[in-house]
Amino acid sequence: MAEGARKEDSAGQGVPAVVLLSGGLDSATCLAVARSQGYRCHALSFDYGQRHRAELAAAGRIARALQAVEHRVLRLDLAAFGGSALTDPAIAVPEAPTEGIPVTYVPARNTVLLALALAWAEVLGAFDLFIGVNAVDYSGYPDCRPAFLEAFEHLANLATKAGVEGRGRFRVHAPLVRLSKAEIIRLGTRLGVDYALTVSCYQADEEGRACGRCDSCRLRREGFRAAGLPDPTRYR
Repeated sequence: MAEGARKEDSAGQGVPAVVLLSGGLDSATCLAVARSQGYRCHALSFDYGQRHRAELAAAGRIARALQAVEHRVLRLDLAAFGGSALTDPAIAVPEAPTEGIPVTYVPARNTVLLALALAWAEVLGAFDLFIGVNAVDYSGYPDCRPAFLEAFEHLANLATKAGVEGRGRFRVHAPLVRLSKAEIIRLGTRLGVDYALTVSCYQADEEGRACGRCDSCRLRREGFRAAGLPDPTRYR
């Protein structure tokens, strides 16, 4: 997993990168980091059967505000498998800390999303993938850990025509992975991220207003408090 990125090509232009953009706080910060490093950012969001579409609307706002080269929303149906409170309305979103990996974990989500980002990157001639995962202040998902990211990067270079032919080396960038939520918020604020545009809540309403009780809301609220910055989240 590389963090020292190429910023310009031989013509002095920003090199292309695919940035996963969920519409939440972390992915918005990740996009801002990629742009600050000089990449031409192609933002990719997914309508995967999540509980609400408010985060997709937020992703569109963020992509425009942070001047992504383009923003695509790809539709796939992870809800067909169920197994997560984020895709199955019959499973309640927990509103208190739980032991182990919580039911808001979506089976294989980051593996699937990174694989699709890899496919687009290969078509674009891009070798840099950005993902805003975090392994410090997070819910304990296994696909947010550095070991997973390193393994996926290895896979990307074995599984692609571009990688096998030696046209470049794919790199997975996770610039937030070892930062606390407060550090992420401070970084994004320095880079001009408007967090009022973002939606992090697992069960936001149609207007994007947060419940204030789920794990994601708790981590976000505590992050702003620890950062010493006002929380712009709209709560129900």
